[in-house]
Amino acid sequence: MLVLEVFSGATAVAVVGLAVGGVLARPGDRAAAAPVPFPAAVSPGVNAAAVPGDPGGAEVTAASAGSAKKAEKKRRDAEEKASGPSKHTDAKAVTYFKERWSGDKAVKRITDIRSGGKYLRIYTNLPESAHNSKAALDLCKRGMEYLLQEMGDQSPVVFVQARYGQNGNPVLANILGPGDTSCRLSAPRPR
Repeated sequence: MLVLEVFSGATAVAVVGLAVGGVLARPGDRAAAAPVPFPAAVSPGVNAAAVPGDPGGAEVTAASAGSAKKAEKKRRDAEEKASGPSKHTDAKAVTYFKERWSGDKAVKRITDIRSGGKYLRIYTNLPESAHNSKAALDLCKRGMEYLLQEMGDQSPVVFVQARYGQNGNPVLANILGPGDTSCRLSAPRPR
């Protein structure tokens, strides 16, 4: 057992000696001790960060790599919380709402509009307590109008949702098809 411990210790000393000796053997050659740069992954449409010595870009630093990660996290969070446009945004619906009701206060509360199948989800910055509020009901009626007139859907289903919170994006008002004549929530009973 003692022989094994001595052998392990001697091996560790030899490895450290080789590492230090390799650098000291060529004191004028700093390139041997410098880390080797590698190109960063780049999204389409974004300029690539340059490798040192490459004309045409900035050097990648720990700060820039950290800010890129923060930007990506912020984009994912916005997508998950529906607090801004995402890959799921229905651009046609957003344009329709902004052009048709440009000066409307309720439309200014919209953070994202998404279509999935025959559903229209209107995400807002309204609080969870705004069940059946005037703004939520107006947006629901306008969503129904959009589906009927622009999309030709005779069975519109619209959800107006609150800003992201402890319960995700709670529904503030909805229309659930031809049998539903009001955008008011009835179940579960609003607070």
